[in-house]
Amino acid sequence: MPHASWIPEAHCAVAQALAVLRDSWDLLIIRELARGHLRFDQLAGELNISRKVLTERLRRLEEHGLLHRRAYQQAPVRYEYRLSPAGSALVPVLVGLQDWGDRWVLGDGEATGLATPDAEARLHDLVGQTVPEIELPATTGGLLDVVDPGRSTILFGYPMTVTTAAPEGWSRIPGAAGCTLENRLFRDRYPEIKERNLALRGVSTQRPDEQRAFAYAEGVEFPLLSDIELLLTAALRLPTFRAAEMPRLRRFILIVGADRTVRSALFPITDIPAAIDWALAQA
Repeated sequence: MPHASWIPEAHCAVAQALAVLRDSWDLLIIRELARGHLRFDQLAGELNISRKVLTERLRRLEEHGLLHRRAYQQAPVRYEYRLSPAGSALVPVLVGLQDWGDRWVLGDGEATGLATPDAEARLHDLVGQTVPEIELPATTGGLLDVVDPGRSTILFGYPMTVTTAAPEGWSRIPGAAGCTLENRLFRDRYPEIKERNLALRGVSTQRPDEQRAFAYAEGVEFPLLSDIELLLTAALRLPTFRAAEMPRLRRFILIVGADRTVRSALFPITDIPAAIDWALAQA
């Protein structure tokens, strides 16, 4: 388990955590591991960090139990670095920091489901990138890969669907409303999507039981995926906003090839019917 070599305010969990995560490099390394950049050269390239500093930071994070090494090559030995359960538990912290930065540093402090310039750039920078293998709870049963391994996938993210009343103030958040319409439009086009041998996935940060109730009520046959643990959100640095006491995905669409490479991205989405047409034209 993580332990601090320097312990200020011994009974303060915040101080104890900061004794482990000493500066921004530690969190940025954890961010990159969550994104699937597991090898030393990948980390050095993504972070533009000196090899000496990276070596020291990786050693400290391993000593504190936040990651572990696994050899992927012998003679010479080369390692991958993977997050431990304690390191993975920091993923919501990273998503919270990203949301805070989008809202308070790059935005004006107002809650919005639309785009900030940084969020828009992050999403479009995914084009050409590889989506890591991540399995999430699906309304169709069990765990399901976010990308179909045998064909192109339309992956759309949405804030939240409800089967009863929406949370208080939901309709006043720009870009929040419209999730039911989006799912219904994809539902109505699903026979065409299947006929073209395309896969369709919807993803939100809602609980699996909430998604199942909605899928049953609306007759949604394609899988809705629950990213309640924020694994996909952190891996792709997906844009979020906080509402109803949870981080919510801002609306986006990705077209992902069978090789897991993102081919096209649409964000922000302000016209939902037009976005559905775009998805089928791009796939």
